[in-house]
Amino acid sequence: MRIPYAPTEPANPTPENQAIYERIRERRNPRPLIPLDLALLHNPEIADGYSKLMGAIRTRSSLSLALAELAICYIAVLNDATYEWTAHAPLALKAGAKREALEAVLEGEVTNMDVLSEDERMVLAFTEQSTKSVKVDDELFEKIKARFSDQEVMELTITIAGYNMVSRFLVALNVTESNGKKMEMPQ
Repeated sequence: MRIPYAPTEPANPTPENQAIYERIRERRNPRPLIPLDLALLHNPEIADGYSKLMGAIRTRSSLSLALAELAICYIAVLNDATYEWTAHAPLALKAGAKREALEAVLEGEVTNMDVLSEDERMVLAFTEQSTKSVKVDDELFEKIKARFSDQEVMELTITIAGYNMVSRFLVALNVTESNGKKMEMPQ
């Protein structure tokens, strides 16, 4: 990493900081703190807010988890965020994404009608436009609105925005020294 990781225990062990570390550990349970946490914990308040937001995006959304994970994986591909890909590709498969769909995402073949469903292609197009140009064109947005509820549209949008934040953080700081490593399909 381009800066040292924060310690696994608070450098300033105030009750507030101890509580933040504990909340983040609880969210990761049964795993220990991950390198991303240790990068963020240079500022426990920011780490706490990040953890709460991303935890809600991952676990409190009504959007199909398989679609959300495909979007997250495509963000990783678009932003060359190998660590994000490595973390989320297995989660996409576990959530029910087809291996062929995930392979298409890895190869950037997100319009492949033989492999990807219409919903997957729409979500990936939305992900690409939001990630690369920030703006989503009206025609695509109307298709998304016609297919998904207002809540799901919001959840898709915040998922894409949130994981773009994550990928930019991971790449800029080279968390886990993954920059430049090849993205590979999980076993």
